[in-house]
Amino acid sequence: MKLYIAEKPSLGRAIANALPKPHKNNDGFIEAANGDIVTWCIGHLLEQAEPEAYDPKFKKWAIADLPIVPEQWQLVAKSKTKKQFNTVKKLIKSAKTIVNAGDPDREGQLLIDEMINFCGATKSQKEQTLRCLISDLNPSAVKQAINNLKPNLDFLSLSVSALSRARADWLYGINMTRMSTIKGQQAGYQGVLSIGRVQTPVLGLVVYRDWEIANFVSKPFYEVEAQLNTQAGASYIGKWQPSEACQPYMDEEGRVLVKGLAENVAIRVKNQPGEVSKDKSTQSKKSRPLPHSLSTLQIEAAKVFGMNAQLVLDTCQSLYERHKLITYPRSDCRYLPKEHYKERSSVVGAIDAISDKLSAFTDKANLEIKSSAWNDSKVGAHHAIIPTSKKSSGALNQNEQNVYYLIARHYLAQFFEPSVYAEREIHTLIQGGLFTSKFKSLIDKGWEVLFNKQEKGEVELAQLPILKKGEQVQCVDAQVIEKHTSPPKHFTDATLLAAMTGIARYVTDPEIKKILKETDGIGTEATRAGIIELLFKRQYLQRKGKAIHSTEIGQSVIKALPESVGRPDMTAVWEQSLEQIYQKSQSYNQFMGSVEVHLNRLLQDTQTASFQGLAGKGKASFKRFKKGKRSASKGKSGAKSPRAKSKT
Repeated sequence: MKLYIAEKPSLGRAIANALPKPHKNNDGFIEAANGDIVTWCIGHLLEQAEPEAYDPKFKKWAIADLPIVPEQWQLVAKSKTKKQFNTVKKLIKSAKTIVNAGDPDREGQLLIDEMINFCGATKSQKEQTLRCLISDLNPSAVKQAINNLKPNLDFLSLSVSALSRARADWLYGINMTRMSTIKGQQAGYQGVLSIGRVQTPVLGLVVYRDWEIANFVSKPFYEVEAQLNTQAGASYIGKWQPSEACQPYMDEEGRVLVKGLAENVAIRVKNQPGEVSKDKSTQSKKSRPLPHSLSTLQIEAAKVFGMNAQLVLDTCQSLYERHKLITYPRSDCRYLPKEHYKERSSVVGAIDAISDKLSAFTDKANLEIKSSAWNDSKVGAHHAIIPTSKKSSGALNQNEQNVYYLIARHYLAQFFEPSVYAEREIHTLIQGGLFTSKFKSLIDKGWEVLFNKQEKGEVELAQLPILKKGEQVQCVDAQVIEKHTSPPKHFTDATLLAAMTGIARYVTDPEIKKILKETDGIGTEATRAGIIELLFKRQYLQRKGKAIHSTEIGQSVIKALPESVGRPDMTAVWEQSLEQIYQKSQSYNQFMGSVEVHLNRLLQDTQTASFQGLAGKGKASFKRFKKGKRSASKGKSGAKSPRAKSKT
C-alpha cells in the first residue's frame, strides 16, 4: 500500500482526486481503486512539549531555573487533533511506501517528517519514503506531481533547517518570556510579557521609528537653480551641484545646510556667462518585474488596494485551496521552472477568462518572449505565485478579484517587451560651478501598459534646446530655494513588510551588516503577516489610518529590554544560518550551540535590566495567557508556540 500523507485535508482530497476511481471515503483517509491511501494532517498534529513535561518544577516560573534547555527534545500529540493523529499513525505502520506530501517549503517538509519519525516508521520505510511537491491543486498539475516523485532523503537538509528553527524559537521564546515576565511583574506589570525571536525586533522597528519621528527636528537646506538662456533665445534650468570643497557645510545626504554659501553661489553666477560641458541623450530599457512572491504581493496589495498582510494571505489561501486559481501562495521565490513555460498559453487563456481588467491586454501578449523569470537555478522547494490554467472561477469576492489581478498582471508582464525611456542630461559650467539639467521620459510603454503608466516629462523633453559641448549660454537669473528636512514616515503594512524582507537596512552592527544581503529578511513569507497581527492583538501596536504606531505598552517593552532584543541583528543572522543549514554549509549542532551561548548572555542582560517603566501597565492574567497559548501564536514566533505551521 502506498500512503500519501498530505499537510491539510484540501490537499489530501486533491491528491485522491488524481488517483484511480472509485474511491472509498473513510474516517480520516481516502482509499483509491488501486489500493493507494491518502490521509492528511490538520496542520501540525505534533507540538513541542511544554517545559513541565521535562521537569514538573518548571510549571512554576522561576529565574533560578533559567535557561531551560532540554537534553532530549520531546514532541506530544496535540489534544484537539488526537483522533486524526491516531489515524495517520495506524496507516504509517501498515504502509509499504510512504509519500511525504507536505506543502513545498521547509515547514511542510518537517511537518510530515515528524509524523513519520514519531509514529515508529521502520528504517526501511524512512529510506524508501518519497516526496511529492504540489504547488497547484488542479487535477492535471497534481497528476504531474504524483508522476514525478523524488526521494524524501533529498530534502533532509530542508527538514533539519525547519527543526533548527523550531527548537531555537522554543528556547528563545520560553526563556526570554519567563525572564521578562518575572522581572516585569516584580516591577508592577500585570500580565505576561511575551518575547519572540522575530516579533520583538519587528516591534522594535516600529518603536524606534516612532521615537525618531517624535524627536525629529527639521533643518533647512538650500539649493540653487539657475535660469540659462542660449544664444538662440531658448531657456532651460540648471541645478547647482556642490563641489567637494563644500562638504564641511553639507549633511551626509549631500544637502547644503549653510544659507550663506548658497546665496554666495547665486550672486556669483547671476548675469554671468556659462559653457555647456555635456549634452547627452540616451535611451534606457526598464525590465519587467518578476512574478510575485508572497511578500512582494502583500506589499503591492497594501499600496494598491489598502489590504493588510494577513488579509492578503487569507485571500491567497482561498484562491489556492477553494478556487484553485493560483499556485502555492506561501512562496519566497520569484522565479519559475523552465518546464512551466510550456503552459504559458493555457495560463494566459485563464487570465483572459477570469480577469476583466486584464482581458483587454491578453491578445497583445507575445508568447514567444521568454523573460528571465524562467530560471531553474533560482527555483528551490517552490516557485513564484502565478495563475493556474483553470478558467472557471465561480464567484470571486472583491478581495479575491483584486489579489488575482495583481498575481496575473505580474505573470502577463513576462510576455511584453521592456519599457523604453529617453533620457537627457546637460552639464553647464558657470564661474567654475557645475549646474545639471536632467530629464527622463517614457517613450515606449512596453510592459508598463499593464500598470497604467503615464508618459511624464515628454513635453518638457521635446522642448529642451539642442545644445553642443562648448556652446556659450547666459545665466540670466539664479535663485536660492529653501527646503526643509522631513521626518521619516510611520510604518504602514507595505513598508513594514518591506522592512522585514530587506532587514539589512535596519541592522545596526556594521560587521553583521557586511555579511547580510539586502534581500535577507526576518520571519518567512508564511509568518510575516501573522507576526504583525500578533503584535496588534497583544496591544503592542495600533493603527491610525494606514499608519502603524507603537502603543505605550509596546514602547515600554522595548525600553525595558536590553537593546539587542529589540534590534533585528541577531534574528537576521539566525535566518541566514537556517538557510545555510538547508544549503548544507552549516550543521544543526553548530547553530544550536551558538543559540545557547547567545541566549545565556541575553538572559543575564535581561535579569539586570530595569522594568520600572512597565509598572501599573498590562491587564491579562497569567492563567489566561497559559490557556490561550496556541491561539496566541500559531507559530508566529510567540513565546509559547514555536511549533505551529509558521516558520519563525
